[in-house]
Amino acid sequence: MIQKMLLQNKKIAIIGAGPVGLTMAILLQQKGIDVTIYERDKDAQTRIWGGTLDLHKVSGQKAMKKAGMLERYFELAIPMGRTVADENGNVLSVQKTIPEEAQDNPEINRNDLRNLLLDSLKNGTVVWNSKVNELEVKDGKWILHFENNESAIADLVIGANGGMSAIRKYITDAEVEETGTYMIQGEVLEAEIKCKDFFSLCNDNILMSAFNGNLLVANPKNKSALSYNVIFKTPDEWLSGNELDFKNIESIRSFLIDRFSDWDETYKELFRATSFFVGLPTRKISLEKEWKNSRVLPVTLIGDAAHLIPPFAGQGANIGLVDAMILAENITSGKFETIENAIEDYEKQMFVYAKEAQEETRKNELMMHEIGFSFMRFAE
Repeated sequence: MIQKMLLQNKKIAIIGAGPVGLTMAILLQQKGIDVTIYERDKDAQTRIWGGTLDLHKVSGQKAMKKAGMLERYFELAIPMGRTVADENGNVLSVQKTIPEEAQDNPEINRNDLRNLLLDSLKNGTVVWNSKVNELEVKDGKWILHFENNESAIADLVIGANGGMSAIRKYITDAEVEETGTYMIQGEVLEAEIKCKDFFSLCNDNILMSAFNGNLLVANPKNKSALSYNVIFKTPDEWLSGNELDFKNIESIRSFLIDRFSDWDETYKELFRATSFFVGLPTRKISLEKEWKNSRVLPVTLIGDAAHLIPPFAGQGANIGLVDAMILAENITSGKFETIENAIEDYEKQMFVYAKEAQEETRKNELMMHEIGFSFMRFAE
C-alpha cells in the first residue's frame, strides 16, 4: 500500500503539546504511526493559563469525533449561556442554554482538555521540557535541537507550537502582526466570595459588557476560577512597547480601575479581587504570502503556528483541529504518492478555510470596537 511506503519506518515529530498537536498525535497513533511530541512545558502538570475553549460542531467537534474524543469532551465541557450587562451593572439580556443546544458549543477548561487528550496517547509520547530552537538537515533526516542541549531525529516535522513557533522560518517568511487590539486577562479564585456581586451578575453565564471603548468578557465557571478578558484598542503611545508592568499586580489593578472609572463598583470589585493578570496585543499571521515549495525535507505547520488568529470569532483552536484532522488523513490514507504531495494538498485546503476564518475574525474585531458585543459572539 502507498500508506506503508509513505510512513513505514518513519519517525514523526510534532512540536507542541497543545490541543492541536495532541489531537494530531492521537490520529496518527490510531493508524500505527511512530510519533513523538516535543513540548517546552516542564511536565504534564504544568498549568495552562487562559480562558475556556468551545469546540464548534462544524470544525473542532468533527476532529474530536474522528479522534474518538467527542463524548468525553461533552462529559467535561459546560454549556454556557450569555448575560449582557451595561456599565451600571444592569442586566440587558440573558440567554440560557436549552437542553437541545447543550452540545452546540460547550466550554472546556484548557487543562481538562489537555489531560483528556494526553490520556488517549501511549505513555512516553510527549517528551517534556523540550523547547525546539533549530532544525538541521543531516543524512536525509531532520535533527531537532532543543534549548536544553538535547537533540532528536525525525523524518517529518509538524510545527504545532503556537504563533511564536521557531519552525515557521523553514516554511514561510510571514511574520506575526499586531491587529491593533489589546487584551488584559485576569483570574479570580473563590470569586463567589471575593467578588460576589460580579459573580452574581454573571448568573452562571458568560458575561459580556461594553462601554466607552472598554469591553469585558467573563466566565465564572472556568473550573475553580472566574476568568475574564478586558479588551480595548491599543493606545498609540504603546505601539513602541507595552507600558504596563504585569509583575506588579497592584499597578494593573489601578490601571483597570482608572479605565473603568465611569463603570459601576461591581466591576471594580472584580479587579480588586484578581490574583493574576497577563496582557498581550492580539496578533495574527497572514496567509497572503505563499509558503515555500522547495523544502529540503517534509515539514509543515498546523494551528496557531500556521495561521495565528485573534480570538474574536472563536476560530483559533477549531481551525487548528481541522488542520490536524486533514493532515493526519492525508498522510495515512494511502491516497498520495509522497509525503510532500500529502502535505501540499493539506496546505492548499488550509489556505482556503483558514483565510475565511481570519476574515470573519477581522470583521468581528472591527465590529467589536464600533458597536461592542451587540452583534458579536466572543467564544474563545
